[in-house]
Amino acid sequence: MSNSNPAPTEAPTATQPDGDAAGGPPVQVLPARAVPLGGPRAMTVRRTLPQRDRSLIGAWCFVDHYGPDDVAATGGMDVAPHPHTGLQTASWLFSGEIEHRDSLGSHAYVRPGELNLMTAGRGISHSEVSTQRTTVLHGVQLWIALPEKDRHTGRDFRHHVPAPVALPGGRVRVFLGTLAGETSPVPTYTPLLGAEIVIDPLASVTLTVDPGFEHGVLVDRGDVRVAGTPVPRGELGYLDPGARTLTLANTANEPARLLLLGGAPFGEEIVMWWNFIGRSHADIVAAREEWESGAARFGTVHGYPGERLPAPELPHSSLKPRGNPAPR
Repeated sequence: MSNSNPAPTEAPTATQPDGDAAGGPPVQVLPARAVPLGGPRAMTVRRTLPQRDRSLIGAWCFVDHYGPDDVAATGGMDVAPHPHTGLQTASWLFSGEIEHRDSLGSHAYVRPGELNLMTAGRGISHSEVSTQRTTVLHGVQLWIALPEKDRHTGRDFRHHVPAPVALPGGRVRVFLGTLAGETSPVPTYTPLLGAEIVIDPLASVTLTVDPGFEHGVLVDRGDVRVAGTPVPRGELGYLDPGARTLTLANTANEPARLLLLGGAPFGEEIVMWWNFIGRSHADIVAAREEWESGAARFGTVHGYPGERLPAPELPHSSLKPRGNPAPR
């Protein structure tokens, strides 16, 4: 998905320091802001990362949550070929279907419960279009920052269908990393975790997690408490490293669904503008110029019935690196 807002107004954050009764870690609740993705029938997404006070959770640097949208009313998703650098895109759906084409030559579909992971490295371009079979579109688009040593790596594309794993009180699908005894075969450039968790009505699940990871819990549906703290639908609960277990509770009479994202603190500052991640203003300027000139760096997407997206104008001031605060 293309970031249609290269200079967003960042939402304030809210911290709820009361952990659970067993002394669980405090949870910082990161509210969502609505971002329209262009056009008169714009599909609106709820963006929880980056925030003013938090740019990354591990290497996860971008979280867009959308739907459920009636595509007859919204027009669905139709994102023309656009570029990326220095990152990976992870696409995960709850309903609907998206057709993916990229300049590596990949032609694939994103379907519920299936991971599409695209590595941009030095440069890639791709398009994303919801299919005619889609009536309701609902899912998330995630970006992962590549570390300095790997950010100029070659293009790559992986498709993985994780099996559901039963838990007392729910089930989990692990699409990246390791959780609940299940390990995704998809390689990552930094230690990461990505999983969809469904919690039964009025139930809770307690998971063993890596104490070296920070974690984020994106609530898709249900009345969810993360380590004792309520996290509203569409918002993101953040937890510092240190905990060895994490309890997620559903207080509703219907199943709850959430994404658990985690990773070792990234430890590098990044410059993120439009669809590019670099380390300096000059990195972004060079990437934009090469996209606009049609340079071979980004390749060509074949099969999309239309023109590619032009890059927006750069801001008049220099882009500054983003880092994260120290653990709270």
